[in-house]
Amino acid sequence: MNKKTIDIIDVLSLRGPNIWTYRPVLEAWVDIGELEDSPSNTIPGFYERLSAWLPSLVDHHCGVGVHGGFLMRVREGTWPGHIMEHVMIELQNLAGMQSGFGKARETSKRGVYKVVVRARHEEVSRAALLAARDLVMAAIEDQPYDVKSTVDHLRNILESVALGPSTGCIVEAATDRRIPSLRLSEGNLVQLGYGARQRRIWTAETDQTSAIAETISSDKELTKTLLQSCGVPVPEGRIVNSAADAWEAAESIGLPVVIKPLDGNHGRGVSTNLSSATDIEAAFLLAEQESSDVIVERFIRGNEHRLLVVGGKLVAAARGEEASIIADGKSSIFELINSQLNSDPRRGSSEDCPLNLILIDESDDPRVVLLELARQGYTTESVPAAGEKILVQRNGNVSFDVTDQVHPSVAAAASLAARIVGLDIAGVDLVIEDISKPLAGQDGAIVEVNAGPGLLMHLKPADGPARPVGRAIVDHLFAENESGRIPVVGVTGSHGTTAVSRLIAWLLHLQGTYVGLACRDGLFLHQRQVLHKPADNWNAGRQVLMNRMVEAAVFENGSKMILSEGLAYDWCEVGVVTNIDPAVTLPEFYIDDADQMSKVARTQVDVVLPTGVAVLNAADERVADLASLCDGSVIFFAISPATPTLVAHREKGERSVYISAGDIVLASGTEEILISNALQNRSTLDTENVLAAIAAAWALGVSPDLMRAGIETFEQTAVSAA
Repeated sequence: MNKKTIDIIDVLSLRGPNIWTYRPVLEAWVDIGELEDSPSNTIPGFYERLSAWLPSLVDHHCGVGVHGGFLMRVREGTWPGHIMEHVMIELQNLAGMQSGFGKARETSKRGVYKVVVRARHEEVSRAALLAARDLVMAAIEDQPYDVKSTVDHLRNILESVALGPSTGCIVEAATDRRIPSLRLSEGNLVQLGYGARQRRIWTAETDQTSAIAETISSDKELTKTLLQSCGVPVPEGRIVNSAADAWEAAESIGLPVVIKPLDGNHGRGVSTNLSSATDIEAAFLLAEQESSDVIVERFIRGNEHRLLVVGGKLVAAARGEEASIIADGKSSIFELINSQLNSDPRRGSSEDCPLNLILIDESDDPRVVLLELARQGYTTESVPAAGEKILVQRNGNVSFDVTDQVHPSVAAAASLAARIVGLDIAGVDLVIEDISKPLAGQDGAIVEVNAGPGLLMHLKPADGPARPVGRAIVDHLFAENESGRIPVVGVTGSHGTTAVSRLIAWLLHLQGTYVGLACRDGLFLHQRQVLHKPADNWNAGRQVLMNRMVEAAVFENGSKMILSEGLAYDWCEVGVVTNIDPAVTLPEFYIDDADQMSKVARTQVDVVLPTGVAVLNAADERVADLASLCDGSVIFFAISPATPTLVAHREKGERSVYISAGDIVLASGTEEILISNALQNRSTLDTENVLAAIAAAWALGVSPDLMRAGIETFEQTAVSAA
């Protein structure tokens, strides 16, 4: 019986920090069966097929640490689990989802490996895992494999699940400032920060974006009225109700004119530089299909510009350019559009392209292009004389950066327009001949003020440098010294974690803090139990972090939870490890000894902020050894002050918590603070658990008096024995 197959036994989505890395990963348990006896160098043609299908694997250094290192390993001989890891990474990279992290590790069961790869989007990574298995098997069995089709499939999944470019750049800027983010929907609704210090964004709108201001901005006539009343130049115009009324308005305003829908967007239904009754009638019918109300405005000569205003400041500006073609005397206009315009690599249908394709037969609004051609006496099938220039599109290409050219008076007018409408983030559309000159003296005007403006034109301009608009929005939401973080406490260990978590939450509660607690006893908000079942899991943790009332969060993180889901948060202020019991293992996760359990507990220490504290049991050697891995400081706790690790720690002037003559002692080097008689008549409380909680409270600034009161009043009846 042929057992040369690769079976995927299980797949774990670790959506937070885990034993492998700080970032979400997909962990697949892979059984390679008899292939354990067939490393890659024993399979004829395997290296050649793999490297031909995925030549970019040469960029994988692997553990060799040199260019081409992974392929060297394949040539010398390595196993399918390791190969799957690299193939999975490369397929994701080719699909546009960069993923440089991966691991492949043997388990205690022969032939079974854990294959771990960075997973920015779980759906893409799961599909890449299956594709990697199939590709490797095809290379082993000398069967054909369609790499392009696979990459296209992964790219389609990525496009369906990824954040849009506007939201994505804001999230990336927040990450650069170490501000955490949580995606709240399948769309672009994202929370930046935790609990009471969070802010929310939706593309380029924030929780400061007024609904009234957004409504005003969508009503172009009302926007013009408000701007004009404050002295901001706007084009004269009015709402019309028929083609005849549009012509009458045009004659009254003065030709040429612009006709556009009242509440349109993205330039749809907009026609410019109209001077004849025929053109105005056609333009009215075009705009009427986009909105029940149509506006006729004075045509402003000059280029269209988009000015991005964030928090009252101009942060980026882009200029529009007309799209035109030059006839060759042989090709139709349709053919010239494709050869001269759509061939531009900057044009495309995806959100990553700064310029849109001009698709006459299937674009969002081909009628505008057809009308523009008709005004010049052409159709798409016309073959103009050689050398003739034909205008194809007047707007829709606002993607040429001019930020450094904007005159201060123009920037001030754009900022004023955003404030008048009431938008914290606004895309101000300005038509002006020379944006580098003062607004006064030019026949320029602000034609629109938009809420939720697209940012792609500033991130990937067709010409000019990219602008850090995401960072500008993050800096608008969070002051320089703000991180969007609340105090987060994580508790892990073999025993006592529930009791420690409950007591820490109680101590924080006594100082007036609104505490969210997710532990094995349930989910608690401000000491009120809102979930009466175990809540020591990722989903419950996220509920706490999403709650706008929560000022501090405490999480019990069992070893199974860390191994199967990852932590619910990225970093914490305090990480507590109570103990590591050598008798406790998790063979169902291939965790078979105390050393491996230590690596699980290490996850909690790894995520302590540089400004944070690890609270560790000095009497447990494995726990104490984790101190060197902490980026922050360490508070050791132990019942006996003579515990060697604790003594050495005190000699360095560091903090420790222990028992002396029945009192709890908070020691900073040689300085001591006593919490006298706190444990008197509290024999039901485990002393080590109390010391761990007191050390965490000390790290969070809880006063000794409140610590004493907390121990005396803590109600343990609801606390499980765990």
